[in-house]
Amino acid sequence: MEIYLLVGGLGLVTGFLSGLLGIGGGIVMAPLLLYLPPLFGLAPLSMRVVAGLTIVQGLLGCLAGSVAHSRFRFVAPRLSAYMGTAIFTAAMAGGAASRFVSNEILLFLFACLAMSACLLMLVPVQQESERPDPDTLSFSPTRAVTAASGVGILGGLVGQGGSFILIPLMTAYVRIPTRIAIGSNLAIVLLSSFAGFLGKALTGQIEWLMTIPLVLTVVPGAWLGSSVSQRVPVKGLRRILALLIGLAAIRIWVSLAL
Repeated sequence: MEIYLLVGGLGLVTGFLSGLLGIGGGIVMAPLLLYLPPLFGLAPLSMRVVAGLTIVQGLLGCLAGSVAHSRFRFVAPRLSAYMGTAIFTAAMAGGAASRFVSNEILLFLFACLAMSACLLMLVPVQQESERPDPDTLSFSPTRAVTAASGVGILGGLVGQGGSFILIPLMTAYVRIPTRIAIGSNLAIVLLSSFAGFLGKALTGQIEWLMTIPLVLTVVPGAWLGSSVSQRVPVKGLRRILALLIGLAAIRIWVSLAL
């Protein structure tokens, strides 16, 4: 029973982060599932179980978060279509090609990209509107597809979603307002999350009983996070994202050093 309560609690936390910051939450969920159970005197979870629970959490977080941000009109359908298709296709290609490249080299590149993304979020930007209109959003489709494809390929190679890196690229390179980048990012990675979920579900890699507390907590957590996100100034959201991305980059560097 204790492990189900722990999984439910983590689902609430990561769901909240999904809604607040527009990320899938897997970069937070996976290490917590690996390291917390032993600290509470529980048996450690296998990597297979952790991966299965993480993909379920990511799918639920993206789905609930994108719906919630759509309610506040911060999801741009055209942008999501361009980048969602690109990242899905590129992640499939990257996953297929991963066998030909050293995992250590790939993780090194991914860690460098994550650290760069962290710094991008700390770069001061011109005054952004707190209520940007997705219907009048103007962007370069070429830049959008390039950014999504790059993250998708590298993410597929190293087995990471990469959604936490996509937001800084959207704001700095594609020049999307932060609030629309946060809201649209969840819709963009939803398709790739669903593909990963199907792959694990059809091959028996998901402990379905343990997903029940996730279903009960991730969705309300994402809705709560999206509501809080509307009340946090854009500058504050960028700083929180920078902190989270920086912690993710440090975690990858540590895994390389061990």
